[in-house]
Amino acid sequence: MTTFLTDYNSNRKKLELPEYGRHIQKMVDHAITIEDREERSRCANSIITVMGNFFPHLRDVSDFKHKLWDHLAIMSDFKLDIDFPYELPERSNFNQKPQKIPYSTNGICFRHYGIIIERIIKETVKIEDIEIKNHLISLISSHMRKSLMSWNKDYATDDRIINDIKIISDGELIVTAQQVKNNDPRDSQSRNRRRNHHRKS
Repeated sequence: MTTFLTDYNSNRKKLELPEYGRHIQKMVDHAITIEDREERSRCANSIITVMGNFFPHLRDVSDFKHKLWDHLAIMSDFKLDIDFPYELPERSNFNQKPQKIPYSTNGICFRHYGIIIERIIKETVKIEDIEIKNHLISLISSHMRKSLMSWNKDYATDDRIINDIKIISDGELIVTAQQVKNNDPRDSQSRNRRRNHHRKS
């Protein structure tokens, strides 16, 4: 009985930059083995041309060629002995672990609204112009309702929005049920359905 061995990618050499594919990696591996330095350099330039064809939309970017040569060096494991036209990155930099990004400690009251809406609420408290303040309250409550409805439509009640605004503003921004109700998309949809029904009848 004949046994066929399937050449899976998982059994092959790991690609340092998979976006270029295994054929480009083979070309790089071959370039390393070329003994004549001039021939090796010509081969490297040909590989750069092929690599550039993968990203034609980046040809006009100023440092595009520089990045391609960096990528060539990385794929060769820095073993390609040629005169590179650009200064290569330090190999040691690729072995360093990235610095940890500190977790945000903004102290958000309700994460489903986001930090921006909470900041807007606190700034709205300081506004003295009644017309501008009411307009902002209208926009805030509308956004909060949409945020709540995206999680649970039954949870987006007027009382919930009013109470959340009160908590976020430390009780300094009082919103009426009428202000909140005016921005309920479910009410507007209901009004539109009734209006369309009257037109048909």
